Amino acid sequence: MIKKTARLVITALGLAAGVGIWASVIRYIDSRPILLPGSYHDWTGPLSYIIASLLFGIIFFLIAPFVINGFTLLIRNIEKRLAKISMSDIVPGVMGLIVGLLISYLLSGLIKNSPASWLTFTITALIYITFAFLGIRIAVNRKNEISFGSMFEGGKGRHKALHPLILDTSVIIDGRIYDICKTGIIDGTLVIPDFVLVELRHIADSADDLKRSRGRRGLDVLNMIQKELDLNVTIKQTDYEDSMEVDSKLLKLAHDLSGKIVTNDFNLNKVATVQGVGVVNINDLANAVKPIALPGETMTVTIIKDGKEPTQGIAYLDDGTMIVVEDGKGKVGKTFKVIVTSVLQTSAGRMIFARIA
Repeated sequence: MIKKTARLVITALGLAAGVGIWASVIRYIDSRPILLPGSYHDWTGPLSYIIASLLFGIIFFLIAPFVINGFTLLIRNIEKRLAKISMSDIVPGVMGLIVGLLISYLLSGLIKNSPASWLTFTITALIYITFAFLGIRIAVNRKNEISFGSMFEGGKGRHKALHPLILDTSVIIDGRIYDICKTGIIDGTLVIPDFVLVELRHIADSADDLKRSRGRRGLDVLNMIQKELDLNVTIKQTDYEDSMEVDSKLLKLAHDLSGKIVTNDFNLNKVATVQGVGVVNINDLANAVKPIALPGETMTVTIIKDGKEPTQGIAYLDDGTMIVVEDGKGKVGKTFKVIVTSVLQTSAGRMIFARIA
């Protein structure tokens, strides 16, 4: 229905264009009668206008489908490109464009009295294009340094721009990020890269039951974050090379966005630290809020398996913390009261050492 209406509108424009063009031709001939001497007015009457109008109407009617399809394709391409741009880029970009156009307007006033009109037009156009482009580029690239709070707080800059938090695959599958976001302590944009979504889908489609279950859990966590929580969640489209590893893409994206990577991957944490990229380690966060088991405390545990050392047995707390029990070798399945001897806490998790009481 829309395409039919558009074709009728284009045809109507053709009819009107035919009348206007033919009228211009007649005026041109009238101004130069030497071109067509004699009674040329015999064929420039009302009938000629009708013929010209119908001719252009038919032409416009025939080319209308091509125009409509081309325009539709153009709109879709624009929509796809805009979908790849996050709102955090659009807002500063528009502000930069406005500032650039304002500067261009002020500068163009300096040359408006130039005697050469064509030169004035060319220089003015270059000024507008240059400063509009620079305004957008500078505003987008330096967006994290823009503090709206400082504009309203006497310019003291007390408000600090928030870094976007980029989720990696492991932390999404882990699921604790949903509970953390649910507490309301996350105040900023969560960025989910497109290559992380691709990796999640591959895991969810794996032939291995365990991997498939973990992948589907990760997708469920993302759905819950997007639908149930009042957070700004952005799916970031990137054009990085497919040959790059996911961790390398995460590090590059964090650098490009001046963001922080949210992960529980120990190795990614180390590499990011070396490269100067901010990291939020879920294990560190979990360890920070865990009750600390102090040496000398007693607890009741069940030996799950034998340890690597000859005399050690392994037990676990309900939250997954590993307990290495001395003299627990060969006592799998038995429950003992143990005394904590030491606690080792790292980014990879917490480990408790104990002996049987």
